[in-house]
Amino acid sequence: MDDIERALSDITDIRSQIVDNRRFRGFGPAVTALTGCLALALAALQHLWPRVFAESQFQYVSLWIGLAIIAVAIIGIEIIARSRREHGGLADAMISNTVEQFLPAGMAGTALTLIMFKVSPDTIWMLPGLWQILLSIGVFSGLKSLPRSVAIIGGWYFIAGIASLLIASQSQTLSPWLMGVPFSIGQFLMAASLYFATETINGQE
Repeated sequence: MDDIERALSDITDIRSQIVDNRRFRGFGPAVTALTGCLALALAALQHLWPRVFAESQFQYVSLWIGLAIIAVAIIGIEIIARSRREHGGLADAMISNTVEQFLPAGMAGTALTLIMFKVSPDTIWMLPGLWQILLSIGVFSGLKSLPRSVAIIGGWYFIAGIASLLIASQSQTLSPWLMGVPFSIGQFLMAASLYFATETINGQE
């Protein structure tokens, strides 16, 4: 029985090492680019019709949170489908490993948003920049599973977050474009990175 348990443990360790060292191929460039388009669309709606889509801080933030949920949902659906095709029996482990890398930044963003609304609503104007910085941290956390070129996107979100904070500090108001433009550019860059990485892998195969 000890030999069987030791063998199973060795198999589990080998499987974990394979998952840790294998690039995750569940993200697709088309859906990633789509989330960037959605961000631009929401920014345009809030800019053109602020009384409808950005009448208050709560409405502004709620719509962006709603968009984030939609983006995560459609990306999640694609991740499951692509992972089944690309990773076969390792799909569940690959998905779990990747989610674990991004989860801390997502939880931090959620907690930060709730705390700011509850304790310091006069600092809500900082949220777009802070979200971008947290997204940068999430991207850098997932580098082990993603193409190395994705580091550029992590750097973009960090710089964009700092710039958004500096620009927003002048008026201390929420701007649709300070959320929409950095996020859409970041997602378009991510889509391009995923596309060229996929083409490279397909060419090698």
